Amino acid sequence: MKHISLCIIIECSEMREVGRRWEEVRSAAVVVVLLLYTNGLGEVMSQRVPALFVFGDSLVDVGNNNFLNSIARSNYFPYGIDFDRGATGRWSNGKSFIDFIGDMLGVPSPPPFADPATVGSRILNGVNYASATSGILDESGRHYGYRYSLNQQVLNFERTLSQYRMTMMNNNTNEYRRMMNGTTLNQFLAKSIAIVASGSNDYINNYLLPPLYRSSYTYNAQEFGNLLVNSYVRQILALHSLGLRKFFLSGIGPLGCIPSQRAGRLAAPGRCADLVNQMVGFFNEGLRSMVDQLNKDHPDAMFVYGNTYGVFGDILNNPSAYSFTVIDRACCGLGTYRGQITCLPFQVPCVLRNQYVYWDAFNPTQSAIYVYSWRAVHGPQNDAYPINVQQLAQM
Repeated sequence: MKHISLCIIIECSEMREVGRRWEEVRSAAVVVVLLLYTNGLGEVMSQRVPALFVFGDSLVDVGNNNFLNSIARSNYFPYGIDFDRGATGRWSNGKSFIDFIGDMLGVPSPPPFADPATVGSRILNGVNYASATSGILDESGRHYGYRYSLNQQVLNFERTLSQYRMTMMNNNTNEYRRMMNGTTLNQFLAKSIAIVASGSNDYINNYLLPPLYRSSYTYNAQEFGNLLVNSYVRQILALHSLGLRKFFLSGIGPLGCIPSQRAGRLAAPGRCADLVNQMVGFFNEGLRSMVDQLNKDHPDAMFVYGNTYGVFGDILNNPSAYSFTVIDRACCGLGTYRGQITCLPFQVPCVLRNQYVYWDAFNPTQSAIYVYSWRAVHGPQNDAYPINVQQLAQM
């Protein structure tokens, strides 16, 4: 037990007394507080990146929708067929983008916010707030049921901050101590990385569904892209005001090439839906410009743009360079390109999953996610601008 860690929760002057009375401690709650909160926090704070805070949609969701009244869930086989924990709510055959980023940075993948067990020591390496079908706009994805919009995810992050500030009773001394004091919490947040991947569903489950949503009648493609970026910047600045200082903001990939869009009305046979890709371009260009402006206006922070479109575009244009052979249809699903009905419970997926870019109608396979993750962490400015995630972590 490291005394320097114990100073975070109990006064240094009380250290020897706690040590002498350790064998007399009979409350399991005290043991949890001392071992998990105290030593765990000390270990976490010594890391260059102590925690990841994750916001967004199915690209980074690790199971929040399991606990929500939503029909958009992936907690069933064959999701997770190649993941050692099985079907957890991750939207692929294996690991998520966050799992790979965590592996590369040496930070455990944080648990889903909606899980009732995400309390106490489980939040010391951050929390994942992402929710499949959610978007930047509150209404996006509403036809799937409840989901955490990006606005709600910001509010949920505030609730987590309350947990970090929470006082807990030491039953042995009848005194209350904070999990983190204000200074420690500020340092913790400043060293952590916020990963945000949102916007895809504002197109897939909003703008591109005119029978259900009015946005395409109200805005042209450029206006809608501007609307998303302007809403997005307010949400990012809200996170900044709450203490986060390092941001990786993932752009939108070539949505016109996902199986559901290839199978739709806007795509010519055998081709991506070029019109959809053009729409997404307005958002990506705006987001990259926003990153420049944010870095200029907030020198205390660093904002990084992840070129999702460029990386997946490279994969689709040069699949053999990444050992992919199937780029136009899903590994699991039904209908044209296996993209008209997404992966169903107990459906038998493709066998050669590592050779497929897309897992289901909307989401990439573990293999494709790994490529994007590696390039986000280690890639040049064309992949991550103005610096990559590894450089962000070292700041």
